Amino acid sequence: MLHVLAVDDDQSALSDLSSLLREDDRIERVSTAPDAVAALREMVQMAGAGERLDGLFLDIRMDGLDGLDRARFISGFPVPPKLVFVTAHDRGAVQAFDLQAVDYLLKPIRAERLAEAVRRLAARSPKPAADVIPVELGGRTRFVSQQAVLYAEAQGDYVRLHTADGGYLVRMSLGALERRWAASGFVRTHRSTLVNARYVSELRHDDGRVLLLVGDEQVPVSRRHTRLVREQLVRHLSGHL
Repeated sequence: MLHVLAVDDDQSALSDLSSLLREDDRIERVSTAPDAVAALREMVQMAGAGERLDGLFLDIRMDGLDGLDRARFISGFPVPPKLVFVTAHDRGAVQAFDLQAVDYLLKPIRAERLAEAVRRLAARSPKPAADVIPVELGGRTRFVSQQAVLYAEAQGDYVRLHTADGGYLVRMSLGALERRWAASGFVRTHRSTLVNARYVSELRHDDGRVLLLVGDEQVPVSRRHTRLVREQLVRHLSGHL
């Protein structure tokens, strides 16, 4: 089952497209956005929450924006959604397929033609990526690799990802991040801390406290988590011998 995002600044056209998409049994969820900027914001939030996005139905001509240019930026995502361009003009088809679009639909969209586009999308749907987190930095989006993260720390409604080159705030819960990364060697050491086991070089006892040396940082382990942390670190180490 597919999750797709439809983008068009013509509300009537967007409504018609989303209605047709929802009638297709192969599509589980249809999200919408009124322009490419809103679509990009939606995609960043989805990626940050670990949500899958299989396809993007993108109108080429929108006020103030070129859909092809936006598509080139979207193609820079680690695992971008498959593109289906929607337009009232046949100009731009060559550039669209240069961007590896799976289809190019002309308005008004016929149901049988849209069904063919969905078939192509389903046949070439990518596997979801779970190894990067998109981070907004002053109008830019940076993709922080999972394995670049030394540890993650809960800060209110946000999580700070600590890497060798700095910290990055993302709006998500530490619990969601733990579920997403637990199978990749991340260990819960405290109710507010998640540590990447590959960067743990020492386990220390200091005045009754247990500390992990993670890179150059000392990260505390709560008493409640101490036994489990030991077991997980031993298991992680044995799996890499």
